[in-house]
Amino acid sequence: MEKYKEEFISFMMECGVLKFGDFVTKSGRKTPFFVNTGFYRTGTQLRKLGEYYAKAIAQAFGTDFDVLFGPAYKGIPLSVAASMALSEHFGADIRYCSNRKEIKDHGDKGILLGSPISDGDRIVIIEDVTTAGTSIGETMPILKAQGDVDVIGLVVSVDRMERGQGTKSALEEIRETYGMKTTAIVTMEEVVTYLYQREVAGKVWIDDAMKCAIDSYYNEYGVK
Repeated sequence: MEKYKEEFISFMMECGVLKFGDFVTKSGRKTPFFVNTGFYRTGTQLRKLGEYYAKAIAQAFGTDFDVLFGPAYKGIPLSVAASMALSEHFGADIRYCSNRKEIKDHGDKGILLGSPISDGDRIVIIEDVTTAGTSIGETMPILKAQGDVDVIGLVVSVDRMERGQGTKSALEEIRETYGMKTTAIVTMEEVVTYLYQREVAGKVWIDDAMKCAIDSYYNEYGVK
């Protein structure tokens, strides 16, 4: 595992973004782990987060694209932080863009925040995490309505590695449905491997009992 992935896992734990316990996902699944990027709350944390995203983006897509799109609401700070990091660390001046939940009818009108999107733009979508791919289904019509654009990929912070709507993983379904490449800073397999019986941020987060709960979850919802 690359060093930046190990650092990112520790970073999530220190920020309280990755939690272990009893949770319910947006898709209604009871899960022993939960990722909430809303717990990145300081300028320092967002700057570091942007750097991790930028490394994953550059590794998967390079920097030859035009727009980094972050769906509202959590995608808004992600797109800003990552576009700044791409500029600072990779010399790539990528435009950022997000959508509004409601169309604004005065001043800076329309559904978009940040850069406008035009015919020919190559777009990478940035998200926190995807379980069932629902948000991408909501995002693609917004992007396609802006013109003849090429959505080349999706980057998330954590690949939960579980089934989407069918028998394949959510990211696999997105790849097949929309013809785009998908990637993540880390996968849950990498998270479990790194954290199992390891003390991080003053605590062992995945002991034998939690490892058993995670394995049981994947027996039910993991990709066969």
